[in-house]
Amino acid sequence: MSYLEVEASTELSTEAPIRWGKVINQETCIGCHACSIACKMEHDVPLSVNRTYVKQVEVGVYPEVSRQFQITRCNQCDDAPCVPICPVTAMFKRPDGIVDFDREVCIGCKACMAACPYDAIYINPDVHSAEKCNFCAHRIDQGLEPACVIVCPVEAIVVGNLNDPNSEVLQLISRNKADVRKPEKGTNPKVFYVGSSDYTLNPSKSEYTGMHLFSEEKESYPVHGLAKAAKPSHTVAAARLAYDVPHTPPWHWEVSLYTWTKSISAGVFLMFAILSFAGERLSATWGVLSAVIGGIFLAITGILLIADLEHPSRFMRLFTRPQWKSWLVRGSFIILGYSLILLIQFVLGIAGNTSADVVLSVPGVILAALTAMYTAFLFAQAKGRDLWQNHSLPLHLLSQATLAGSAVFSVVSLILPISSSAQLTIHITLLASLLVHLGLLISEMVIPHATADAAKAAKHMFSGKYKGYFWTGLIVGAAVPTVLSLFVVSASLPAVAGVLALVGLFSYEHAFVHAGQSVPLS
Repeated sequence: MSYLEVEASTELSTEAPIRWGKVINQETCIGCHACSIACKMEHDVPLSVNRTYVKQVEVGVYPEVSRQFQITRCNQCDDAPCVPICPVTAMFKRPDGIVDFDREVCIGCKACMAACPYDAIYINPDVHSAEKCNFCAHRIDQGLEPACVIVCPVEAIVVGNLNDPNSEVLQLISRNKADVRKPEKGTNPKVFYVGSSDYTLNPSKSEYTGMHLFSEEKESYPVHGLAKAAKPSHTVAAARLAYDVPHTPPWHWEVSLYTWTKSISAGVFLMFAILSFAGERLSATWGVLSAVIGGIFLAITGILLIADLEHPSRFMRLFTRPQWKSWLVRGSFIILGYSLILLIQFVLGIAGNTSADVVLSVPGVILAALTAMYTAFLFAQAKGRDLWQNHSLPLHLLSQATLAGSAVFSVVSLILPISSSAQLTIHITLLASLLVHLGLLISEMVIPHATADAAKAAKHMFSGKYKGYFWTGLIVGAAVPTVLSLFVVSASLPAVAGVLALVGLFSYEHAFVHAGQSVPLS
């Protein structure tokens, strides 16, 4: 009976729909890389990227050493985090459980890469769209097995219907100890490993020594092993990663800068609203200037977001075919609403109308606060990045926006006339937001992190590659401005504190964004 006939009979004999799964038998895998080559040939995968590859880990101390393999690819999760974070539904889950993608729809935002806890998604350098293992869905639809299955010389890869109690995959899972990668992430993977080792399943268990077969690995995660062949500290249970493929962080300096410009844009309106609620009747010039500053930095934010896309020309798909579960989409509409508030503020200021300030401030504060905070929820959708899974992050981003806004007003108040009571309100807001920001930075250092990967990423931030940025943000951007704000001996000191706070804020954001992506996931 052909594979097509078997699957057809299975579908007819079971009430539940087909739910494809895969079992990888690491006890029989010989590490021949035939699956990797077959995958590349089947899907025309370019050089420098991989849909599937075989990781090798050496365990033990000579002469008792073994080399263990792990076939690594997309885990076809039941609750795949790459699907809800995709803003245009380029990543989607089929009725049969296969997580597939549409390269023609993808805008190249790389959010799916940040969301995947298994580092299974890459940007195709030829077409600039996100791609990954899709279970050879085109072959499945024709009644054929995936390319990696048919080429494996030892039949280490088996696929089948997880809803069929007679399927080989379910029999293998039932009769053997079958593990999945990172079950704590709650993604419910459908790729099961039989005879696997914790040293291969958990990337934190294997020590980087700078001795990989390919030197590119040093460039991918330089902090993971400090990019040096450190003194061996092996025990009987020691493990060394002998072969891997390069994995680069998806988000770069554009994201660090965008969080900073967004904080300034949201912060200037928050500060303007605080003054309005405090009863300060600011001149129309202040309304125009705050709208202009907020608008300029919001425009820079939008430019950075678009520039970071692999397909900038497809940006409008965020609005024409939005996927509402994605915080990239929600954030884009929040920014659009906030930009309308700034436009209204600008028009009212030009018209010399200041009576609507308080009324405008209510919806403006809501949208400005959401503009500042929505990135925290986007980062929370990036399940692969443990450092970003922080419940206090929305509060921290809001305090940073308030800090940025009061810092900007402190500087502008040296040039544009403002009442002494308004200056005092700005100064108090600057000091309060500095104290909150400083307190949250210190708490990040002293409160233990929930996971080992989060602690490792934090260590990279505090004492690794990004320590210069972090300590600049802590000392220059928080501690020193706080002292200057506490002991005001001249009117210019709050302005100096504000400038230092802005510089330090960007420095910290850069450290946080990049350290969060510094821990290898596969």
